[in-house]
Amino acid sequence: MDTDAALIALTILQGFDKHYRIFLQITRGAQQRFENCDWQLDSEAARNRITLYNKRVNEAITILKSNFELQQFDEQCWKKVKIEYLHLLYQHKQPELAETFFNSVFTSLFHRRYYNNNHIFVRPGLSTEYLDDEQVTYISLYPTRNGLTKTVKQVLLLNKLNLPYEDINRDVHRIVCRIKREMMPQYQLRKHFQIRVLTSLFYRNKAAYIIGMGINGDEIIPFVIPLLNNEKGTIYVDALIHRPTDITNLFSFARAYFMVDSCTPSAVVDFLSHMLPAKSKADIYTSIGLQKQGKSEFYRDFLHHLKHSSDQLEIAPGIKGMVMTVFNLPSYPYVFKVINDHFPPPKKTSRALVKKKYQIIKMHDRVGRMADTLEYSYAAFPLHRISSELMQEFEAKIPSSMEIENDMLIIRHLYIERRLEPLNLFVANPHNKNIEKVITDYVNAIEDMAAANIFAGDLLLKNFGVTRHGRVIFYDYDEIEFMTDMNFRHLPEAMTPEQEMASEPWYSIGDFDVFPEEFVHFITGNTELRKFISQQHSELFNADYWKSVQQDILNHRYHDIFPYSNNSRFERIFNSTVKCP
Repeated sequence: MDTDAALIALTILQGFDKHYRIFLQITRGAQQRFENCDWQLDSEAARNRITLYNKRVNEAITILKSNFELQQFDEQCWKKVKIEYLHLLYQHKQPELAETFFNSVFTSLFHRRYYNNNHIFVRPGLSTEYLDDEQVTYISLYPTRNGLTKTVKQVLLLNKLNLPYEDINRDVHRIVCRIKREMMPQYQLRKHFQIRVLTSLFYRNKAAYIIGMGINGDEIIPFVIPLLNNEKGTIYVDALIHRPTDITNLFSFARAYFMVDSCTPSAVVDFLSHMLPAKSKADIYTSIGLQKQGKSEFYRDFLHHLKHSSDQLEIAPGIKGMVMTVFNLPSYPYVFKVINDHFPPPKKTSRALVKKKYQIIKMHDRVGRMADTLEYSYAAFPLHRISSELMQEFEAKIPSSMEIENDMLIIRHLYIERRLEPLNLFVANPHNKNIEKVITDYVNAIEDMAAANIFAGDLLLKNFGVTRHGRVIFYDYDEIEFMTDMNFRHLPEAMTPEQEMASEPWYSIGDFDVFPEEFVHFITGNTELRKFISQQHSELFNADYWKSVQQDILNHRYHDIFPYSNNSRFERIFNSTVKCP
């Protein structure tokens, strides 16, 4: 039995090692894709990497079932398997990821009553603190010793790209000017001020990012330098991002995952945790493409929060949806969404189709406008923490998705998203300012999604949320479609008085027909906001605008949607009359 335990543990670890080897292979290809401007291939690689994990888990399960007698759960054997697995992880470079892989295999093999700390890693079994690879995670540079200009040039030359800079001296000058004008006046630089820069570039979409931070005594000054390919065989620096809000937005839950080459991801996460104190480890692991580890970190944090809080799970504020039952824990910044058993008219969908739509968004470039989701099976919640109103809602809306086991309510399938203030509640709140600015961002969100080949379908304000930084994010996906599948039409002109007075459309309407002129009537009941949108963003109601975006997608003309303000781009700044101090 001990031999079996050791072999089972080895088989699982071999499955993980194969997974991470392929994961890194796809990730490392990002450099060549960036150098070759192969944006279509990069999009395919991002999708392939997301599906990789479940394939390897299923493959490991198939091998285990073929080689070992696992029909019945043997408690003593699996306790030994876990111990053997821990022994194998000694000096492993990704122990936390390997533990999560073990959990995925185990929970796919056995009933959830066996999901406890004796059999899986509910808590981490090994520490990743100070874990590093043979190649260091970051390099430290000293501007007070070598001079700011020389140090900035060193930072730009740390990357391993096989492309020269278009004009490195110009880029260095621009960065130094920006530092002197905007950053240095805020800080009194200490004698031992240093700059730490991650040795791996972060790739996403059409950019490569240099990630670093200044260490000024006990102050941490994060910065990001986006590198763009001019598609002429050279690269250039597009901006210096240093404002905390802009950097947080770069790592937003509404953006695609970065490609980061690292054999020790925990070291990268530790570095980013110092840069991004408002981001959890779950957020950061997810942002670098390790969303399964993000799920593990989230679950551990949620269990910890439950243990140290006393408020009850309740129905989430806002208008109840027809497709999802949404609930939250007021003291925790997330919402939980469960697909309803039935969908009242006019909804025409199914559970399978809703799950498909959510998977589309997971696989798609979310362009900073579509919330990422964590998907869980058989999630357990303490019965005493569920409000009576929420329990009644569960019994009415999701009876087939729940079961009670001892003192726990088990939900068979749910999605978890970052909690946002629903846009309809935001605009109705008299205390909120800058309503027109937020509504403009709502329009921008719709147009950004359209440029990324996603038609939101239901444009009602209740399907959008507002972040604490005032950014508008879409989060209701049951009616999304690809832009390329839609037929955008002008409303036909009535030819007779009878047609003009008809209470129902007198013209034929296909399943994918859309009449943008009608958007104005149902986006919002607020007359002033409706007038503002009509005057300031009239393109939203013009079928020709939507057709032009659609045509760009069909012609593979990709819109540049930068994850930072256009006003921070050097092209804008240095075409002005602003001079370097």
